[in-house]
Amino acid sequence: MTEKLHSAEHFGDSRDFWWNRDFLQLMASRLKLPSVRNALDVGCGVGHWSRCVASLLSPESSLIGVDREPRWVGEASVRSRAVPDVAMSFQQAEAERLPFPDGTFDLVTCQTLLIHVSDPLAVLREMLRVLTVDGRLVIVEPSNITGSLGGFELQRPLSELIGLLEFQMLCEHGKKNLGEGFNSAGPLVAGWLSDIGVEEIESFLSDKTTMLVPPYASADEQAFIRDANLMRERDFWLWDKDDTRRYFLAGGGKPETFDAR
Repeated sequence: MTEKLHSAEHFGDSRDFWWNRDFLQLMASRLKLPSVRNALDVGCGVGHWSRCVASLLSPESSLIGVDREPRWVGEASVRSRAVPDVAMSFQQAEAERLPFPDGTFDLVTCQTLLIHVSDPLAVLREMLRVLTVDGRLVIVEPSNITGSLGGFELQRPLSELIGLLEFQMLCEHGKKNLGEGFNSAGPLVAGWLSDIGVEEIESFLSDKTTMLVPPYASADEQAFIRDANLMRERDFWLWDKDDTRRYFLAGGGKPETFDAR
């Protein structure tokens, strides 16, 4: 039986196009990222976000990425060679137990991490622990239900649209009930930070959309189509089919309802 690794389905080529470059540069300017010297990316996966962040830092800076999966750490190390101007390294570690002294980094960041953890406040506290007093904590998390609403075929009958929304919400709440994170955590992050005593909080919304227009010639469209075809071949639902069913039932859905879809 093949070992199941977290987030494997979401590390395709299209992830390299999640961000508009000018938006990232604007955020870097607002957050004064060129002044950062020591950065930490928590839950780095294969390093997509690590490479984005590193490309916004000065050549004198360094970035460490950590992930719980040794395989992702290895792949992130290889892919990091695409950003030669910043010293990057990767190691295995749990987000709840970061192996660094207090106040080590002047930038601590994560991207689509909190949607996968059972206790996001504990992870945020640990990230703050390793942050310098005047450092920057940059949290990048989605509202997946909002993204799905934007992708629904709105010309469908209203009853079908409501059914799709209910289906996804049952799955998202089931995932949370199982202690595997809440997939629409993005809008909750500012409140969580306030709950643990963070006072200076800013919120920004990415300007990136996924658009498919014939002849689908751009690099991001081609990457999106490749990933979408792979997921279709694998009978991929919101997650893989087994996980989607597990979350749906844990959220209160009926087995016969799922099997009828």
